[in-house]
Amino acid sequence: MDAEVDRLSLFSATPLEATQGKPLYRVVEDHIRNLITTGRLIPGDLIPSESQLAKALGVSPGTVKKAITNLVWEQLLFRHQGKGTYVSRVDFEKSLFRFFSYGDAEGRSIRIHKETTARRRQPGPADICKRLGVATESDLVYIERVGLIGEQPVLVEYSWWPATVVPGLEDESIHIPDYLYALVLDQYGVPIVRAQETLTADAADAKTAKMLGIAKGTPVVVLKRTTYTQGDRIVEVRTTKGRADRFSYKTEIR
Repeated sequence: MDAEVDRLSLFSATPLEATQGKPLYRVVEDHIRNLITTGRLIPGDLIPSESQLAKALGVSPGTVKKAITNLVWEQLLFRHQGKGTYVSRVDFEKSLFRFFSYGDAEGRSIRIHKETTARRRQPGPADICKRLGVATESDLVYIERVGLIGEQPVLVEYSWWPATVVPGLEDESIHIPDYLYALVLDQYGVPIVRAQETLTADAADAKTAKMLGIAKGTPVVVLKRTTYTQGDRIVEVRTTKGRADRFSYKTEIR
């Protein structure tokens, strides 16, 4: 009950008053979206009922209903019949395949299994520390994973975390599942609330080429990710490099 009261206190009519020239339901959408992207509402949180939100925000129930419907469509929220509306657990692992996929000519993606090939705790490289916003040579945990389709490696992940965020994750006795962020939440209580990504292309360096079984200099796709937790705090810097010869593109333009 206390948690519900605390969450209700996040919703106020005050931020709505400063916005003009936009439909009210859009203003409500933006308010809820901001609570999610800044981590004040985290994946799995139950949000107050539509009637409670309408009262707290000083708008009609119909306005709240329309805003929530749109956020459900965006998959930021999901409705659980008979239980309420929750903040979605976003599957960041699928983000690489939003438009591109490893699979067949029809663009149907194939499940990729991930195996941890290296992990260690070490002073971080200067550029990585800078991206994480920590002091140079701060202790970081490095996680390297290879993604396979069957027995064939198709991508490699190079991931860096502040050691203070995931203490002990370098220990090989801790199993890292395919869905790494679930472990980070369950083991360390750190929810992943959003990520920024950039997709580019490059030539495979010697290490990546060896891990993927391709020649050095072969084209690869590169996804660079910066991952955030509550309070807009960066907790991970990741680079994923994948084989370009099994990459397909599929989208629909209307």
